[in-house]
Amino acid sequence: MTLLSLFWSFAQVGLFSIGGGYAAMPLIQAQVVDIRGWLSVAEFTDLVTIAEMTPGPIAINAATFVGLRIAGVAGAVAATFGCILPSLLIVSLLARIYSRHQRGLVLQGVLGALRPAVVALIASAGLTILWQVLFQGLPPVRANFQWLGAALFAAAFVILRKLRWSPILVMLLCGAAGLGIGFLETLP
Repeated sequence: MTLLSLFWSFAQVGLFSIGGGYAAMPLIQAQVVDIRGWLSVAEFTDLVTIAEMTPGPIAINAATFVGLRIAGVAGAVAATFGCILPSLLIVSLLARIYSRHQRGLVLQGVLGALRPAVVALIASAGLTILWQVLFQGLPPVRANFQWLGAALFAAAFVILRKLRWSPILVMLLCGAAGLGIGFLETLP
C-alpha cells in the first residue's frame, strides 16, 4: 500500500507541476508534509537542498529521495515513476498537437496564459524556503528572526544579481558559510 501511495502522491505532483521542478516544490510539500506526513517542514527544507545539489531535475530527485526514505529502493522507483509518468504522457500528446497546430492562435493563447501560473508556483516555493530560513517555521516575531540567514540571503542575492557570479559557486559559498557559522556556534 505504501508503494501505491508513493506512486499516487508523486503522480499528482507530476500531473499538476506545470513549469518544472521549482514549480513542483509547493505540490511536493503539500503531499509529503501536509497530507501524508512523511516529512517534517525542516526535513522538507533539507530535501529541497539535497534535491537542488544533486544532478538532475529537482522534482525527480525529490521523489527519489522521499521514496527511498519511506520504502527503500522499491519506494524510490515507485515515487520516481509516478513523478515522470504524467509528464511523459502529456509531453508526448502535446508534441503531436504542437507539430500540427504550432502557428494557431489558440495554442499561443494557452501557452501565454500558463506563464503567470508558473511564475506564481515558483515564487511560492521560494517564499516557503525563505520563510523556513528566516523564521525556522515559527511565528514571525522578532525573537524568531534569523539574522544570519537574512544576511546570507541578502549577500547571495546581491552577488548573483550585481556581480553575476555562478549560482553554483554562490550555493557552495553559502553552504560553507553556514557550516562555518554552525561550527563556531558549537565552540565554548
